[in-house]
Amino acid sequence: MSLGAISPEAHETLAIAMNRIGGKSDSGEGGEDPRRFKPYANGDWGNSKIKQVASGRFGVSAAYLMSAEEIEIKMAQGAKPGEGGQLPGSKVNGLIARLRNTQPGVTLISPPPHHDIYSIEDLAQLIHDLKQVNPAARITVKLVAESGVGTVAAGVAKAKADIILISGHDGGTGASPISSIKHAGLPWELGLAEAQQVLMLNGLRDRVTLRTDGGMRSGLDIIHAAALGAEEYNFGTITLIAMGCVYVRRCHLNNCPVGIATQDPKYRAKFKGEVDHVVNFFNAVSEEVRQHMATLGVRKLDDLIGRTEYLRQRKLPDHPKANLIDLSRILADVGKQTGKDLPRICLQDRNDGVQKEPPLDDQILADLGDKIENMEKAVLAYPVKNTNRNIGTKLAGAVAKLHGDHGLAEGTLDITLTGSAGQSFATFLCSGIRLTLIGEANDYVGKGMAGGEIRIKPVEKRSFDPAENSILGNTVMYGASGGRLFANGRGGERFCVRNSGGIAVVEGIGDHGCEYMTNGTVVVLGSTGKNFGAGMSGGEAFIYDEAGRFEKLFNDGMVEIVRLPEGGPSATKLRGLIEAHIAATGSEKGQAILNDWRASLAKFWRVKPQGGLAETAPAKAGEMAGSEKAIG
Repeated sequence: MSLGAISPEAHETLAIAMNRIGGKSDSGEGGEDPRRFKPYANGDWGNSKIKQVASGRFGVSAAYLMSAEEIEIKMAQGAKPGEGGQLPGSKVNGLIARLRNTQPGVTLISPPPHHDIYSIEDLAQLIHDLKQVNPAARITVKLVAESGVGTVAAGVAKAKADIILISGHDGGTGASPISSIKHAGLPWELGLAEAQQVLMLNGLRDRVTLRTDGGMRSGLDIIHAAALGAEEYNFGTITLIAMGCVYVRRCHLNNCPVGIATQDPKYRAKFKGEVDHVVNFFNAVSEEVRQHMATLGVRKLDDLIGRTEYLRQRKLPDHPKANLIDLSRILADVGKQTGKDLPRICLQDRNDGVQKEPPLDDQILADLGDKIENMEKAVLAYPVKNTNRNIGTKLAGAVAKLHGDHGLAEGTLDITLTGSAGQSFATFLCSGIRLTLIGEANDYVGKGMAGGEIRIKPVEKRSFDPAENSILGNTVMYGASGGRLFANGRGGERFCVRNSGGIAVVEGIGDHGCEYMTNGTVVVLGSTGKNFGAGMSGGEAFIYDEAGRFEKLFNDGMVEIVRLPEGGPSATKLRGLIEAHIAATGSEKGQAILNDWRASLAKFWRVKPQGGLAETAPAKAGEMAGSEKAIG
């Protein structure tokens, strides 16, 4: 359950309870207060050992990921499969806005898809990203129970996930729409049974741990889940009941009468839950599981997992409709059917696979020695090729582990790279690291970056115009919360989707730029594709519209475009960013714009959320400043 869906007090109480009993709590989507990353003076610890990476990427940074023992990629939620997520504006208070790098009171949208996952290969890359930034963490992929989920689970296992979570429909605590809770999703039993059977039949079951959730309430639920193939089990709503939830089903209205599913201080003050309440509940569940196992004659839980012979379908007398249901395919034992002794549980600690070559970051870290720990300056240079994925990712994790996202002074580690960088260049970058790439980069540059600086420029001897050619790929700075990117060339589609604090200057982009953006600044010194600014609720963008087409390309659902008055603060800010871009990359396009600044400024649009403050130029002697023209 995310910090946003339930109150900070309830969220922290659950985390402390699970850490006391050796379990794990999940941060849910939306980040976590960094003060909880370290143990408390009294011996308790409010850190959620499972950190979630969802489509909104709220709060995801190197320090957040380095505080995890397990990282969960939420592909969808069992209560509302395919719908994405939405946190009502009434729940976005100052704390939530700070942790999610957004504006208080503004509804937050998590898109239905992850914008860096459009295939199983993309998912494999994200799993690799997370294993690079935090090599010690296990990676979970959360799927929803549906017909065909077994095939998806097989792909996830091949993509090197360590844990697969099958989520059922009977959940949705905190902020899910009532229509979804009542009418969407399928029971976890259906998805779990299919995933177990497909993984066994394809020789993949020993690679991954199976987990399930979706309305689990008791020890008997664990017995059922274990027999169907699950090794681990999630409890959600019932833990809130243990803390005092009285099930009035007003979670989405922010007025929970017992102070659990709310961010309103008036109601939060009513929270009476205690850590011991949760601990006692799980002790009782564990005892119930032991009692059922004793009844079955099973000594170890591993001896129960995947053993469907311990389950049978009930027959209901005088209920012809219920008796028409055939559960034989769910209860099938594919091991016995094939006559083979197929593994039914996970038999290895990690599902890492073998890399063809060690990551470049291993060499970088070896060359840096103890300079990161001592916060010493370093200047390094390396040739790169497109098989060098995640350059800078493991480095960022090492820095964040010692100094957090912003503890190292900018420019401390200055690294120049020459060549073509592979996928996920500078992913999860943090402050103190400057990466200069002379060449070009593939997709996902700067994804999740919280600080630092990325400079990408072409080689000096070239026969092409950088402003007319691509220099980096798709989904750049997805979910960035800080840092700066300067690219002397064009970017691809979905540029700065869910940007929540990063600064980027680029010389052209494709479709869907700045979708769901909540903070930060983007400068595009060239053309854009269609659907610019869809769902954008914060931050600003400056678009150089030479062809006069941008009025037809932006999405006016939540943003408006305005001209920049000469001499106003926005014009000054824009000029400063272009000057920084030229200094970082030697951009000829940027210099040409500055050489005729007055004429160039007239071609710029400022994109901002609707209703934001209009800007006026400083008044000249005896004159009032002119007003901006608003479009949309």
